[in-house]
Amino acid sequence: MTNEIDVKVKDALAQDLQKGVPILLKDGFHEADSFKEGSILNLQNPAGKFVGKGYVGMQNKGIGWLLSKKENEKIDTSFFQKKIAAAIKNREDYYSSNDTTAFRIFNGEGDGIGGLTIDYFDGFYLISWYSEGIYSFKEMILEALEASVSYRGIYEKKRFDTKGQYVEDDDFVKGERGEFPLIVKENGLNFAIYLNDGAMVGVFLDQRDVRKKIRDAYSKGKNVLNTFSYTGAFSVFAAAGGAKKTTSVDLAKRSLTKTTEQFEVNRMDAEKQDIIVMDVFDYFKYAKRKELAFDVVILDPPSFARSKKYTFSSAKDYTNLLKDAIAITEKNGVIVASTNNATFGMKKFKTFVEKAFKESNRKYTIEEEYSLPSDFRTSSLFKEGNYLKVLFIRVK
Repeated sequence: MTNEIDVKVKDALAQDLQKGVPILLKDGFHEADSFKEGSILNLQNPAGKFVGKGYVGMQNKGIGWLLSKKENEKIDTSFFQKKIAAAIKNREDYYSSNDTTAFRIFNGEGDGIGGLTIDYFDGFYLISWYSEGIYSFKEMILEALEASVSYRGIYEKKRFDTKGQYVEDDDFVKGERGEFPLIVKENGLNFAIYLNDGAMVGVFLDQRDVRKKIRDAYSKGKNVLNTFSYTGAFSVFAAAGGAKKTTSVDLAKRSLTKTTEQFEVNRMDAEKQDIIVMDVFDYFKYAKRKELAFDVVILDPPSFARSKKYTFSSAKDYTNLLKDAIAITEKNGVIVASTNNATFGMKKFKTFVEKAFKESNRKYTIEEEYSLPSDFRTSSLFKEGNYLKVLFIRVK
């Protein structure tokens, strides 16, 4: 059993915890530096009254997370099992789907345990640990998962070195080792997944609804440019929707073989698509120079990226990125603008759009808005948890 420590918190944090705000922010404590990762805190208001039970797990967002509002609740295997079983019950329709076999079954604080996510890939489970604190409960959480599901194998990603980076490992935990690539389905299309090969598995599950929309409503007969394309998932969906041609641009050398593979596992000829390894900002200059124009431009940059020549921060530079995109979008074309930066909300994101169009002297309408799909459950009391913002923008 983890020992529990009684800790008085400042009034503002006590009031937040009473409402159920899940994050433990450092400035809510008088003395947080001495806390040990994985400690269970019995949190009390300034008058000494119990307001919640949390654990210490240092992340860039805070020093830990609220686990329970019940004073006598033990944080043990059965606690984790109840949370995981409830989360799985919420995803029953995903489990029964024949055309989607990859989804999130546990989404951090949205399912009651911040710092922990669990994804499902056709019989395999992938646990991501976002702090040493949550990792210290590994045995209990594994036991809870095993009691709740049958599985072929379990993998993990440790994302908690001091800079929040991924800790290198082959990531296998138990069960059978997968044969990679593992082919999973999303809305009837295939993805090649690697659970044992670095921090990323080959597809971002949170964009599922957006990919489907691009395929079903925006691709037929269109010229589609997919920037920061990673393994080309958007391009595959656009091609499946009848795009005339897709162009995928990413700086990472691996993006060429990875994107080619995603087309091939869908029996599509990758030779008929353009897959370009190049800095996206250089590509925009090149496209302008060559007077290229696209019907659909997909922008899904990382929150922060650095290449030899450029540093990109979505909070500061998204407006300029949009201006680059507007310059090579056909009249009446569509820009799919996406960001996963949790530090600003949809309202602020829309101001970037407004500014970019104003400075480009173009008009626009927003046709669709997306945030996280339903398997990525969020807490309404923790806005940063609903980080995804996607706009389909019609360029007039």
